[in-house]
Amino acid sequence: MSGLSRRHFLVLAAVSGGGLAVGVAGRPAAARAGAANRLAPNPFVRVAADGTVTVVVKHLEMGQGVDTGLPVIVAEELCVPWSVVRVRQAPADAARYANLAFGKVQGTGGSTAMANSWRQLRLAAAAAREMLCQAGALRLGVPRAAVTARDGAVTHAATGRTLAYGQLVAAAAELPVPQDPPLKDPADFTLIGKEGAVGRSDSRVKSDGSAIFGLDIALPGLLTAVVARPPAFGAVLAHLDDRRAQSLPGVQAVFPIPSGVAVVADDTWSALAGRDALVLDWRDGPPAAGLSAADLSTGAIRDRFQALLAQPGRPARRDGDAEAALATAARRLTAVYEVPYLAHAPMEPLTCTVRLSSGRCEIWTGCQSQTADQAAAARAAGLAPTQVEINTLFAGGSFGRRANPTSDYVVEAVEIAKRADGPVRVMWTREDDIRGGYYRPFFLHGLEAGLDGAGRPVAWRHRLVGQSILAGTSRAATVKDGIDHTSVEGAADLPYAVPNLTVELHSPALPVPVLWWRSVGHSHTAFATECFLDELAAAAGADPVQFRRALLGDAHPRHRAVLDLAADKAGWGMPLPAGRGRGVAVHASFHSVVAEIAEVTVAADGGFTVDRVVCAVDCGLAVTPGIVRAQMEGGIVFGLSAALAGELTLDGGRVAQSNFHDYPVLRLSRMPDIEVHIVPSAAAPTGVGEPGVPPIAPAVANALFAATGRRVRRLPLGDRIQPI
Repeated sequence: MSGLSRRHFLVLAAVSGGGLAVGVAGRPAAARAGAANRLAPNPFVRVAADGTVTVVVKHLEMGQGVDTGLPVIVAEELCVPWSVVRVRQAPADAARYANLAFGKVQGTGGSTAMANSWRQLRLAAAAAREMLCQAGALRLGVPRAAVTARDGAVTHAATGRTLAYGQLVAAAAELPVPQDPPLKDPADFTLIGKEGAVGRSDSRVKSDGSAIFGLDIALPGLLTAVVARPPAFGAVLAHLDDRRAQSLPGVQAVFPIPSGVAVVADDTWSALAGRDALVLDWRDGPPAAGLSAADLSTGAIRDRFQALLAQPGRPARRDGDAEAALATAARRLTAVYEVPYLAHAPMEPLTCTVRLSSGRCEIWTGCQSQTADQAAAARAAGLAPTQVEINTLFAGGSFGRRANPTSDYVVEAVEIAKRADGPVRVMWTREDDIRGGYYRPFFLHGLEAGLDGAGRPVAWRHRLVGQSILAGTSRAATVKDGIDHTSVEGAADLPYAVPNLTVELHSPALPVPVLWWRSVGHSHTAFATECFLDELAAAAGADPVQFRRALLGDAHPRHRAVLDLAADKAGWGMPLPAGRGRGVAVHASFHSVVAEIAEVTVAADGGFTVDRVVCAVDCGLAVTPGIVRAQMEGGIVFGLSAALAGELTLDGGRVAQSNFHDYPVLRLSRMPDIEVHIVPSAAAPTGVGEPGVPPIAPAVANALFAATGRRVRRLPLGDRIQPI
């Protein structure tokens, strides 16, 4: 404790019993670093001599609002006004910036950013606050308990004497870092949970064009590269003629890499022109998983999956004896639901810039998986991970695409940089990504249920067929007993009280690359389970909302709360004109629960519109209510785009779609009115980035049934309803 006088030490000792737990064995290096002009007690908080506070954010800002939500936690706990807060992206450093939900891995995903950072950031900010208050008390010559923190200053309550944080950072940096500082009473929150208390930290830069995305990086001598990739899954390059491409102005080099043929040029236009000039002969590779390219067509895959539906799968859940209960049920219902392959299609296609020098690899990209990408880049460059520096930029969406197990676009950029004469920016066009990327798996769901004489479900059997996302990846060890939990989430944990329930899974291997897609397995299990539950309600002659409430019982109060709130706000039960209908769905994912009610209008020719969506969400404490609403709205739009029009089809291992003209997103003309209502909660925050997606497809499908009496069991729905 060098620099601390005997008098100040005695003051510290006197006040430590008042709630400040501090050690005297020395200060962490983070607190000592830059002590002359800033306080840096931990990896997340920096208080400068000018009073500004920099929050180091360990998660990727890809539109979901983490660069606002996480700093708000710090601002609240540190007691500073929002105007002094600055945001900085964390470097790739899993030792300091690991996602606590992922173990020792730094990355963003699974709607974990707020949930895993909530207490961590509160403690980090509280430690800084206590050190500043202690420094202020020492400066004023009063006990710690006599001062309070407010608006970026320490005030002696009795005299009103005030010291700004900036005046105290040097002295505070000399103090030990509290290991368990007291946290602010939520009753005193002025920012967290308050409507309109803060604006998004990235709004201005994203509005005036100064935000830095992958395409905005400019380095001396920067080259641009694109890659000609195999047109079909498993295809291999048999012949390359690059003579015409090499002769084009601006083209610097053409060479094969593991993922295809790279064209390196002075600029994007020259690189694309060079790629178009290549003469390539691609041949089918050896059969993968016993399948030839001809087997990789949508119809052939569907036939194979349908055959598996007739066979028992691996059990993911087994309560009671569903088979016996089905055999004695008063009424049996069966249905098959189908969902297609889907692309992520973020607005910003993949871009990665790499600069290699002796013993160093620098990367600029919207990085979602820093630890995995750093390790993969190091392997490709022949370096240690510590020699790879990742500069994480804004990302224009991801929906899971940037967090892939092979780090494909990062590794590709490193492979090209190894042979390029200078730093290189590798660009994927939207066509590249839609035709050669990763996809939400195609799934079939076979369901059968039995009702007793009173219309109560006594049996439920759910059989799923679809590719495993985790098999063959670094997370394959999490596949227990052949069950990929991402395939059955939302099905194996069905909340409804059915005494005899079985969930089974088939995970056929196919050489089609699949990946988590916004809300992962919930994106398709909710469609099957909530639509089929609606079928049971209709068969029982029951109101769909009341049917769900009865089956949820007292065991799932959060489900019932969002269901009741959505039903109330939507006017459930109020009559609608002919041709209009309401549908409901409620689903839990990422520790949040969402209910959505959709209203549709169906014309005489079957054409329909989705007019209104009412959403109720329980996500624990809504740290920034405006961002929670925006994420629910965004999830509904994303899910509705897929429900109405999202579909990738395969023909001979080739993806038929290529861009938004044949893989459309929701247009303004089809945009419904959306209302979002947040259930008040004092619980710790849970996920909001993904939970808005799963309920929208079943809510719309159920609304179409309510309007027409016809069921739809296959996505996408298209622009008109057709009988099954």
